[in-house]
Amino acid sequence: MKISGSYTLPVAPERAFQILQDPAILAQAMPGCESLEKIGPDEYRMKMKVLLAALSGQFEGKVRIADQAPPTSFRLIVEGSGRIGFLKGDGLLKLLPRYTDYTGPGAEARTSTEVSTLVSYEGDAQVGGTMAAVGQRLIDGTAKMMIKKFFDKLAGLARNLTW
Repeated sequence: MKISGSYTLPVAPERAFQILQDPAILAQAMPGCESLEKIGPDEYRMKMKVLLAALSGQFEGKVRIADQAPPTSFRLIVEGSGRIGFLKGDGLLKLLPRYTDYTGPGAEARTSTEVSTLVSYEGDAQVGGTMAAVGQRLIDGTAKMMIKKFFDKLAGLARNLTW
């Protein structure tokens, strides 16, 4: 299954890159994430609960970050399995600055140009086991919904972070 899309985070690319690699922040943003712990350089152990139609189950696996080019891109490699199946994924995330001129009310308290980050992602995912039997359309829809929830939550967390 091919996955791709983009989302805007309300922080500069340098901050977005840090946020996207912070296990505490990612654990809060990932739907169903029960734990995300560092087990080595750029490698994490993950536990998450997945709900797909009438199926639900806990997955355990690993997330690895590779091919880092701060603050513009990195690759995520995910492998997990559980009672209802398995998941393997590999995706490239690219971070591009977006500049927005701001001249509205309160402009004197803000910079004249606001910087945010367009995060684009593209990759492949494979699912197997009982989970794969529910149908590709349902899996695609669930994946898109989970990605949207992740980025919505991440954007909210990014707005409230104090560095």
